[in-house]
Amino acid sequence: MPNLLLARTSEVRPVVRTEPLPDDADDPALWVHPHQPRRSLILGTNKARAPQGAIGVYDLNGRLIQCVRNIDQPNNIDVVQGVVMGRVRLDIAVATERYASRLRIFRIDPERRRLVDITDPDRTRVFVGETGERAMPMGIALYHARRDEVYAIVSRKSGPTQGYLHQYRLVPTRGGRVGVQFVRAFGVFSGNSEIEAVCADSALGYVYYADENMGVRKYHAHPAMPERELALFATEFQGDQEGIALYAPTHGEGYLLCTEQLKASSKLHIYPRFGRQSQPIATLDTGADSTDGLDASAHHFGAPFESGLVVAMNSKDRNFWVYRWADIRSAAQLP
Repeated sequence: MPNLLLARTSEVRPVVRTEPLPDDADDPALWVHPHQPRRSLILGTNKARAPQGAIGVYDLNGRLIQCVRNIDQPNNIDVVQGVVMGRVRLDIAVATERYASRLRIFRIDPERRRLVDITDPDRTRVFVGETGERAMPMGIALYHARRDEVYAIVSRKSGPTQGYLHQYRLVPTRGGRVGVQFVRAFGVFSGNSEIEAVCADSALGYVYYADENMGVRKYHAHPAMPERELALFATEFQGDQEGIALYAPTHGEGYLLCTEQLKASSKLHIYPRFGRQSQPIATLDTGADSTDGLDASAHHFGAPFESGLVVAMNSKDRNFWVYRWADIRSAAQLP
């Protein structure tokens, strides 16, 4: 049985701290190199108005190797790998561009380890018909369904109590570019703060999102499934409910990770991936300041990340901290 003793909060500390971004680090995403895991990448948003707004591309040692600029306040970013767009199989990163009210879509070049912009500027607007903060995209999760359906589930700066999130299908367009098609609006909002963090479990078909100052909500990710709330948890946090990530080994087990945003030392709450997420298995003190974004992978990246890693935004230093899963497992007393 998992350890359910919640009174004690253990500590975990990063083994890598990335170089800083120039303005305001916000959200990371992981890309796993298909043949050489040590050449995998961490993508991180620099949340600023254009031309300063950017996506930083880091190696696993935390070195900045590319900076894609002139994005008008990118908030969150996510990655999906091995998807077919037209007749081409791609690894894709998608970021929200707040003040342009659109998504920015990139192909990840595995040889050069670079982002290549494949956004169709005429087909990537989101929250069409809305104005002000209701038209400003914030969080994003990419849901890879069967038959190579890829959906972007997008939150925004402000929205209604019903239908706060919009879901879009990614579609190939002219000249090898990619656009989106609106599919549905869904998701309850408490009205307390905002919704930013979104995470999809493609294998199980769920989407989780953080209704800040309320909790984390769980829905079916596929638009053909019933639109009803499956769970509301993480309601006991003192800080905001922020980054959500999935640690999903290939053997089918794993954990859902949720960030409690706290100044000087945000907490990482670990929930079961399967079954009910009503109570965390463990809570860890990360040492990271006012964490927004979070990502995780159970891939074998080689030393020191043989069993995977977790990457978290660290606000004070405008960078991202990388933790060994082995250290998290030990500190949380996980099997």
